[in-house]
Amino acid sequence: MNTPNKKATNQKLTSQVIVTSNIDETIMMLESLRRNERIVKIIEEDKIFSVKDAQIAIEKSYMASEETTVIILSAKIFSPIVQNKLLKVIEEPPANKEFILVTHSKSTILTTIKSRLPITVLSNEREEEDFGLDVKQLSLESVYAFTQEHKRTDSNSMKGLLESIVKGAIVSGGYDLDEKTLSLFRDCYVALDMGSPPQFVLNALLLKLLARKKR
Repeated sequence: MNTPNKKATNQKLTSQVIVTSNIDETIMMLESLRRNERIVKIIEEDKIFSVKDAQIAIEKSYMASEETTVIILSAKIFSPIVQNKLLKVIEEPPANKEFILVTHSKSTILTTIKSRLPITVLSNEREEEDFGLDVKQLSLESVYAFTQEHKRTDSNSMKGLLESIVKGAIVSGGYDLDEKTLSLFRDCYVALDMGSPPQFVLNALLLKLLARKKR
């Protein structure tokens, strides 16, 4: 049964999804609640929680422990592939295991996860910005026009733009996002950190998305 969203007042180290605009601060808050529990953190710094991260979480959940183990999974975005991979262990967790997902947006969490974990809202979700691209209606023409518009966008600003595009693609449900595509998303952030031209990275991401668009 799905639990209504709520503002957290008496936060506990129990299985849940936490929506917050400040992930680092939220994790520190969770750690401060520890009494006798053991905390395991899997934090994805590159914004998107990977399938490899999910596999590690599953493996850790089956490690025998007499004490309660709280497994904190944190990322700005949890893809449908990752959530489906985690679904079974969340639905039937091993003894003494609690799962806490910490993320920016409730909209990217699958209904199947929402039906099994209560949603705790620690801060308001950030309002969706109109960044000038309708991800649902992506086309060659719109890709070209958008990349031309962002010829001079710097790397830091481009990271925020990429995050909005990826989130929009996931929420839309209009794309076949396999593990290889999700890896490309992460590679785009890395490429920007390594000095790749922002316009080139943006174009590569949008063309890949266009190729994965459901017909």
